[in-house]
Amino acid sequence: MTQSRVGKFVELAHRLKVALRLEAAPIAIRFAASDVDAEPFGAASAPANEAGRTGTVPAGCVFWMRATERTFATNAADHANCSVGSLTHGWLDRAEAATRDDVAAVLAAGWVDEAAVSSLPRVRRRPAAIVYGPLAEAAAEPDVVLVRVDGLGLMTLHGAVADLRIEGRPQCHIIALAKEDGAVAASVGCALSRTRTGMPPEQMTCAIPGRRLADVVERLESAAALDRRMANYAGADARRFGS
Repeated sequence: MTQSRVGKFVELAHRLKVALRLEAAPIAIRFAASDVDAEPFGAASAPANEAGRTGTVPAGCVFWMRATERTFATNAADHANCSVGSLTHGWLDRAEAATRDDVAAVLAAGWVDEAAVSSLPRVRRRPAAIVYGPLAEAAAEPDVVLVRVDGLGLMTLHGAVADLRIEGRPQCHIIALAKEDGAVAASVGCALSRTRTGMPPEQMTCAIPGRRLADVVERLESAAALDRRMANYAGADARRFGS
């Protein structure tokens, strides 16, 4: 890794954090086609449920929370407790995911229907590993950069990115939209992911394709500067009305 690349990601991470007023560090996600030298996630798998489903975390979206602290590599077994996330991240195909008990549970509850599951965006090529970590520590160009934003951050994104997609359940499919379709995709979250990750209710997520990152950061800075100008105008105007 060259010093210029280290500097590039440190700078972009800082600019993202400032433009979006992020509380959590932006993270880099890389889908590796072969073995990587990143440290494995390293946790033991939980006891299997009655259907034999287990993993090192309740769902792959939990790695988003852990990746603000350190860089690590994950494999299919790490993600396996959440079959929907394993589907969207390329670990499972649709036929196999449809046989899993957790998919059956969300279908039986009516939370999603079969048409929604069958049309979920997914990473097309099964990875050998998925590497997560702080963007500022990225050792290679990420496929996706994920940020956790509040309402003000989403407003800035909406003003900066003309083709921003705002998605709903399940939250994890924005990763596939960013990687495969080149979309900047935000999510309002989903009940499964929010419960498993403990993500604060005021936060939402946005996935930015790595190849678009520099351009998106520039646009965010311009949008944020214009919003500040308009806020200053509105604040001065509002003072005519007193307290």
